[in-house]
Amino acid sequence: MTKILFLIAPENFRDEEYLKPKKIFEDSGIEVVTCSLRKGRCSGMLGATAEAELSVEDSLGRVEEFDALVIAGGSGAVALIENEDVAKLVKEFYENGKVVAAICISPSILAKAGILKGKRATVWSSPLDKSFIKYLEEGGATYVKEKVVRDGKVITASGPEAAEEFGKKIVELLR
Repeated sequence: MTKILFLIAPENFRDEEYLKPKKIFEDSGIEVVTCSLRKGRCSGMLGATAEAELSVEDSLGRVEEFDALVIAGGSGAVALIENEDVAKLVKEFYENGKVVAAICISPSILAKAGILKGKRATVWSSPLDKSFIKYLEEGGATYVKEKVVRDGKVITASGPEAAEEFGKKIVELLR
């Protein structure tokens, strides 16, 4: 059975960037294991809650159990960008040829982990805030202003409005 490790921030993950893809995965017969910086209850920006079955630390070294790592965005994802264990987890999945996907500001995590060098990628930005584009460029990526971008086994998406397309693109790549 196909299995996804879905990483969310413990507080302020973006509800629809977690819930919509998760439903698409489960409707496609894919098992989803939720993970965060710590095990237990996590809260979304818009009131959703989720239970993290694993901590990031618990997830390290278990890459062979999963087919993909998916990372939701939201303002809480800022806490994931500079986290060394999160970077290790991203590298582990990438170096083992697994699908790695991130939405909203979370593609910054992939850039920080060093897996976007020479890749096309997208990330959330606004006319007033282009800082996350800078993360991508500093990580060696070519920023593309599109909703969802796939480059090899890496999928990035720009935000909540791309959540459904993002989920479908991941399922398509896993099939």
